[in-house]
Amino acid sequence: MKIEFTPEQLKYKEEFRIFVDTVIIPEADRNDRDEHMCTEIYKKMSEKGYMGSMIPRRYGGLEMDMITLGLLNEEFGRGCSSARSLLTVHGMVALAINKWCVQEQKDYWLPKMASGKVIGAFGLTEPNVGSDAKSVETTAVLDGDYYILNGRKKWITMGQIADLFLIFARCEDKLTAFLVERKSPGFSTKPINGLMGARASMIAEVIMENCRIPKENIVGAVGTGLSHVAMSSLDYGRYTVACGCVGLAQACLVESLRYARKRRQFGQALRKNQLIQKIITEMVVNIEAARLLCLNAGYLKEIGDPDSIMAIWNAKYFASKMAVQVASDAVQIHGANGCCRDYPVERYYRDAKINEIIEGTTQMHEVMIATNAFRSYV
Repeated sequence: MKIEFTPEQLKYKEEFRIFVDTVIIPEADRNDRDEHMCTEIYKKMSEKGYMGSMIPRRYGGLEMDMITLGLLNEEFGRGCSSARSLLTVHGMVALAINKWCVQEQKDYWLPKMASGKVIGAFGLTEPNVGSDAKSVETTAVLDGDYYILNGRKKWITMGQIADLFLIFARCEDKLTAFLVERKSPGFSTKPINGLMGARASMIAEVIMENCRIPKENIVGAVGTGLSHVAMSSLDYGRYTVACGCVGLAQACLVESLRYARKRRQFGQALRKNQLIQKIITEMVVNIEAARLLCLNAGYLKEIGDPDSIMAIWNAKYFASKMAVQVASDAVQIHGANGCCRDYPVERYYRDAKINEIIEGTTQMHEVMIATNAFRSYV
């Protein structure tokens, strides 16, 4: 098998790199300190069309192939995990609408999301429900021409600023997905601050108290919320997180190489130390391994191969664990400086850990990967 980017993918890759270097990275540290992403970033992302990277051209999107989407998220992950998280959750909502909504909903929402005029957020996790998605406590009851939603969602990325939420609730005791606008009666959000990492992800708790939405806002049908809507969206989410982890680890590697070149200990540059060389070697090889897993997953997803599901699980599992290890090693190379916010590896280390939890924890991935192995190889 030959892995080779197309001329268009290479052109995009360079464009992404320049955008991240000039727009994302200069603001990343300030956004982390302020726990708020500056609005200029949304504006510039929209101007470049990145908010519609995963949306079909007929709705004003760029309709990127999966490999190109992977390259986009890798570069954003290199620059700022919070900015990458915006691409992830916005894309999860847009893809759900494109795949499961009726044409009228697509025509109304997707052009707005492609232009960045509407930001989407994914509302599955609750105060008492994380990985056990089947146990969602939020309810939806049909009342004439409206659904009445009651419940809370927690740890919702971009929940502080999103305009449109994909909310999962129990309807007729079956998990069902709904589109809920911020302006809906009975809907409110509460900012969550003080996070370890990805601090500019604008995390919020979502509160629905007799929240009324038109019955047409159902996504798919009653009972398809988990098996269809959530699973397909999370599949995309895991892929983008995995690619973002590769970018984050790459940033750690580059900072470690720079530091090891200029830092002198015991009369010589740190790079001459064989133990440092060993750490760098492991960084390089593990990053490349994760990148290849992501490329394989993206390729299988692009051609519609059913094996892409497990390939994405594998990529997200390995890449997120790898990013944590690489970030930890980067801090170690920097010594006490690595524990200081004056050096970016301090932020990278905090951001890396978040990726082992979002879009499925490491432990849930281990359960799924092992279960599939027993089915496939024995």
